[in-house]
Amino acid sequence: MKIGQTPDIPVALTTTGAQVAGQGAAAPPVKKSGNSGSGASVSVSSLAKSLGSGSSDSDMDMDKVAAVKSAIDNGTYKVNAGAIADKLLSNAQEILSRGTPQ
Repeated sequence: MKIGQTPDIPVALTTTGAQVAGQGAAAPPVKKSGNSGSGASVSVSSLAKSLGSGSSDSDMDMDKVAAVKSAIDNGTYKVNAGAIADKLLSNAQEILSRGTPQ
């Protein structure tokens, strides 16, 4: 995508039912059906179920999450811009090196 081009973004409905259009071409409005059982069937794999269950072997440190949330709420959380910039540059370099044949 070139700078200055607007992507085609379809129309979406907000929770109040109002239409919100993107900058691109508008799609036809979405119709809501009163019969929720008329759609396609969906199945969820056991892996997806286990991911959503919040199992105890999670990699998240909930104490750290609570501390960061508290710091954000209190306005005391400090963003380390240098660390973010270093990681962005590292990721960009990795992506670019994968794209060039060696």
